[in-house]
Amino acid sequence: MKKGIHPDNYRPVVFKDMSNGDMFLTKSTCKTTETVEFEGETYPLVKIEISNTSHPFYTGKKKLVDTAGRVDRFMSRYGKIKK
Repeated sequence: MKKGIHPDNYRPVVFKDMSNGDMFLTKSTCKTTETVEFEGETYPLVKIEISNTSHPFYTGKKKLVDTAGRVDRFMSRYGKIKK
C-alpha cells in the first residue's frame, strides 16, 4: 500500500448500532467526541441508527413500514392500470 494516501485522522473507530446495541470496530475518519471501552481498549464511538445486524434485508425480516398510507394511496390510483 502507498504511504501517505490516508488522511491524518484515519484511525480505529467503534460503530454502535443503537437499535440492537451491536458494536463493531473498523477504521474511519468520522469526527466524534464520545469514547467507548471495546475489547479492553478505548476507542472513539460513532452511533448509527441501522447496520447489517438490524437491517431487514440482512436479517430476513422483511417488513413494510407504511406510516402515512402511501402504498394504499398509490395502489388505489395506479394499481388497476394495465399495459
